[in-house]
Amino acid sequence: MTMDPPAAPLTAGLDGSPASLAAAHWAAAEARRRGLGLRLLHAWVLHVPAPAGTPPEKDRDHWARRILDAARTEVLDRFPGLEVTGDLVAEEPADALLAAAGRSTALVLGSRGLDRLQSFFLGDTGLHVAGRGECPVVLVRSDTPSDDRTGGGCVVAGISLDRPCPGLLDFAFATAAARGVPLRLVHGSPLPVQAYAPWGVDPDIAREIADDADRELTELLRRRRQLHPGVDVAHVVRPESPAKAVVHAAEDAALVVVGRRRHRPALVPRLGAVAQACIHHAPCPVAVVPHD
Repeated sequence: MTMDPPAAPLTAGLDGSPASLAAAHWAAAEARRRGLGLRLLHAWVLHVPAPAGTPPEKDRDHWARRILDAARTEVLDRFPGLEVTGDLVAEEPADALLAAAGRSTALVLGSRGLDRLQSFFLGDTGLHVAGRGECPVVLVRSDTPSDDRTGGGCVVAGISLDRPCPGLLDFAFATAAARGVPLRLVHGSPLPVQAYAPWGVDPDIAREIADDADRELTELLRRRRQLHPGVDVAHVVRPESPAKAVVHAAEDAALVVVGRRRHRPALVPRLGAVAQACIHHAPCPVAVVPHD
């Protein structure tokens, strides 16, 4: 009998910041819900294993190991019994995380955003990895609640009808199923010029456009509903830009799931408008899922 390979763990990147510790706690809660292991990863480019018995003041890896050990202790105190491993690697953080993406169900990273109205710092490792990782990358702010009570709140996913993303739908459905919460799918599309009349929006044209999109969404979701019959799924079509539609829907969400094209032209940002808007303005963690 052929045994299925074990599921890849969730990987949380650590750098000693409060945001990365919040990411580790969020990842631990999610790993427990999904029945996965958790890998804590810290990259220290000067890492050189010290001989046994080296005193802390002569061990240049001492503080790097403390970051891992402290996070692992906190996670296990909160989630006893969870399978947690810690890895200290001699690489640049972004390189280490991108390498880990190929062996992870998802990467979970802390953001350095100061609050929901301010962006991540320019050049933030999380943004770099979210734009290049081969698995979903979840960005978590330092003020994100982390205990098991945070399973509540719906999962919101931004959906494009021009380029549907099966991986995004799979991740969103799996997350909602693991949490036992509703899944809300949002499609935003500004009204075309012909929908506007001298007196305002023509309601008949607006309704026709919304109905067409609603039918497409219903068909798109038919198979996923069959695969996840226990997930409460609803979808909404908003007559506004996709970015605004998803950010507005995220107000009461526990997680927002957005897509990111793997292959984009040179000189074009790796993250599209919807992903950037959610990362900058959504009040909850944001999962960026790569797709073709």
